[in-house]
Amino acid sequence: MAHKKGQGSSRNGRDSNPQYRGVKVFGGQKVTPGSILVRQVGSTFHAGNNVKTGKDYTLWAHIDGVVKFERLGRDRKRISVYPEGDPRLGAEAASA
Repeated sequence: MAHKKGQGSSRNGRDSNPQYRGVKVFGGQKVTPGSILVRQVGSTFHAGNNVKTGKDYTLWAHIDGVVKFERLGRDRKRISVYPEGDPRLGAEAASA
């Protein structure tokens, strides 16, 4: 008796679920506490003001406010959430 099946279809067919990674909220958009900002592998974006990091490097908002993407030096990116009307938002607050 053969130990291998001819077609092999019954042994295939397993696949992992998608991760749905990427930036979920962009600069100038309003967020509520707990809103996911970025799902990522590793710390591509770092947590700035009023942003927390999950165990899988997910960044999420800690307060109500407006998202701002910032730079840390030449090669690091940071995401912060500031309350509406905060002077650190600059021109983004006027457009939101």
